[in-house]
Amino acid sequence: MRIILSLVLSICLITSCKEKVNEKKEIAKKETKKSVETQEFWNHLKKLCGKSFEGILELPENDEQFGGKKLVMHVRSCNDSIIKIPFFVGDDKSRTWVLKLKDNRISLKHDHRHEDGSEDEITQYGGVTTNSGQSSLQVFSADEGTKKMIPAASSNTWWITLDNKQFTYNLRRLGTPRVFRVTFDLTKTIENPEAPWGWKDN
Repeated sequence: MRIILSLVLSICLITSCKEKVNEKKEIAKKETKKSVETQEFWNHLKKLCGKSFEGILELPENDEQFGGKKLVMHVRSCNDSIIKIPFFVGDDKSRTWVLKLKDNRISLKHDHRHEDGSEDEITQYGGVTTNSGQSSLQVFSADEGTKKMIPAASSNTWWITLDNKQFTYNLRRLGTPRVFRVTFDLTKTIENPEAPWGWKDN
């Protein structure tokens, strides 16, 4: 009887161990798939490096700051961990989107400069993805630094969509009418603009 009981316990133990191993394998597969999606998004964006594209403002309509002006994104600097994309609004060269890849998460920061290259009082705000997102979509919720710098932006959510035809930069301030979307046509490159204000190649 003791021998049978020992055999039963051994079988149960082996079965339990196998189940745990299988669980770990499934978790590892899911994590690998997630990291692949993040990397695919990053690699797709890197392929645009050195190119510029013209965009159109979709929302809000009739915006005083962006409406009626030439909108250009220049994927100007790329490496395995940082991509910098100056965003030109007419003659205004103050804006650069800075994306960083770390531990399968991407952060988005907004670098704002004055014409002399000095930092604007409001700069380096943004957020970090809370999950791996998708190969064609990454979402960034306002981080703590942004909340402290711009309390009204504490509910900001930014997202970028990317495919072979379009790049869109989007903003929504939850609980308010604040919304912004600019769409760039990736099927047509344009002449690269001059460097944005305060640009340093590093």
